[in-house]
Amino acid sequence: MNIKLTVFFENPFWVGVFERYDDDFYYVGKITFGSEPKDYEVYEKIKKYFFDLRFSAGVQDTLKKHDEITVNPKRLQRLISKEIKKGIGTKSQNLLKEQYKENKKINKKESRLKHEENEREKYLLKQLKKKSRKKGH
Repeated sequence: MNIKLTVFFENPFWVGVFERYDDDFYYVGKITFGSEPKDYEVYEKIKKYFFDLRFSAGVQDTLKKHDEITVNPKRLQRLISKEIKKGIGTKSQNLLKEQYKENKKINKKESRLKHEENEREKYLLKQLKKKSRKKGH
């Protein structure tokens, strides 16, 4: 297992991206710093938050296979155009975007359930008030 940390400025915060390679799989996790972090601050954040860090779902890492084998230039050109059509951005950026979308779906579902529960409680409270008015209390 190899882990690599890249710290860069993503307006308006400094961000650290962890890239983890296990066998042939590639995982990405993200941590946000506030202002520009010093080396000791980065080290402290790693010690404190690394085990709470959520990595994206693993993706098969095919890049290593292309690096080891010499490829016909025309085939390489086709592979490059195919990658460009997929979308511009690094593999880690694409994985972070997917992870963000998944988290968004989960949060949306949870908030919808919470809203429905609140509406149900309001309804039951209204019914109780209605019953108490009819009893003449």
